[in-house]
Amino acid sequence: MKNRDYKEFAEGEYYHIFNRGVGKMDIFLDDQDYLNFLKRLKIVLNLTPKRVPLLGSDSEKGAPFLHLSPLPENSFEIICYCLMPNHFHFIIKQLGDISISDLISKICISYSMYFNKKNDRVGSLYQDQFKAINIATDQYLLWLSAYIHQNPHVAGLVKNLADWKWSSYPDYIGARQGTLCKKDVVLERFKNAREYADFVDSGFDIIKNKAELKDLLLDF
Repeated sequence: MKNRDYKEFAEGEYYHIFNRGVGKMDIFLDDQDYLNFLKRLKIVLNLTPKRVPLLGSDSEKGAPFLHLSPLPENSFEIICYCLMPNHFHFIIKQLGDISISDLISKICISYSMYFNKKNDRVGSLYQDQFKAINIATDQYLLWLSAYIHQNPHVAGLVKNLADWKWSSYPDYIGARQGTLCKKDVVLERFKNAREYADFVDSGFDIIKNKAELKDLLLDF
C-alpha cells in the first residue's frame, strides 16, 4: 500500500499528522511547553474549560488566562500522539466536515505565539505546513501507533517508553488514566495492554534500522 500526503480531509478517515521545528530547532524546551501545547489541544477539542491559566499551575493566582475558541464537540478523535523536543506526531480521525487543518492550525498558531513571546523570538516556529498522510488500512494504523509510541526510545530519550510522559503510550498500557485519546480502535485488536506493549516493543529494531523511516522520525 502506498500512502501519500492529503490536504483534502474526509469525514470518517484517519490521518497521520506530523511536523517539526524550523531548521529542526526544538519547539518544546521544558515541561511547561509540553503542557501548554496539550492544554491548547484540549481546549480546541472542547475537552476542557475555555478559560484556563496560560502559565504555571492551574491554581497559580494572577496567571494570565488563555482565550482560545473551541471547535464543536465530537469533531475529531485523537487516537494516539507523541510530542518530541523538535516535532510532534498524531493519529487523528475526522468525524465530520470540519477539517483537521482547522484543528491543527488553531493549536499551532496559538502555541507559536506563546513560544515566541516566552522566548523573545519572532518568525515561524515550524518547518513548513504540517504533513498529513491518510491511513488506509487497519494494519497500517496499528503499525503507525507502534511507530509513534516508539519515537522516544528510538531517539534515545528513554529506555522505558512508559517514562516518556508526553506520549499516549502510558495511557495505552494502563500506567496513566488519560482521557485525551480514543484507544479502543487500536487496543481492541489485542488481548490486553500487555500484548499491545509487546507489539510496540517488537517494532523497535525495524523502526530504528529502516532507512525509509528516517524522514518520519524527524529527529535527523
